[in-house]
Amino acid sequence: MTRFHAKNQSSATLKSSRSDVWKALTDPELLPELTPYLHRIDVDGDRWTWHVAKVPLLGKSIGTTFTEVMTFEEPNRIAFTHDEERSEEQSAVEGEYILEDAGEGCRVSIEIGVSVELPFAKVTRRAVEGGMRAVMALMGRRFASNLLRHLGE
Repeated sequence: MTRFHAKNQSSATLKSSRSDVWKALTDPELLPELTPYLHRIDVDGDRWTWHVAKVPLLGKSIGTTFTEVMTFEEPNRIAFTHDEERSEEQSAVEGEYILEDAGEGCRVSIEIGVSVELPFAKVTRRAVEGGMRAVMALMGRRFASNLLRHLGE
């Protein structure tokens, strides 16, 4: 097993209010409906365990579960960092959403980093991490489309 990493940043200005966007981004029952490959989220206080269905990557299907410590600074920031107590997990995600008023709408920015142990050799790093970035970008585009539809935009 080799540990691989990928990051993504994006932002968009939505017509919806910051309050409506906040509600959607902090709803653990809604997020799996909006997010491709996300099967479910189990919540235990500020610990959210994310169950990701199998994602195609370089001819393999990779599924994962990871636990995040969630920090909510309503209505401005949602931060997530891997739960250090869950050292047995092979995946970790770190990042944050920033929500800002933008006229009558809301500007949403996300920065996300994924680290995962995968059954690929180190020599495949460039291809694997490129594949991870491509999957993350696809998931992000579909999530954004589903979020906009949910918000009625």
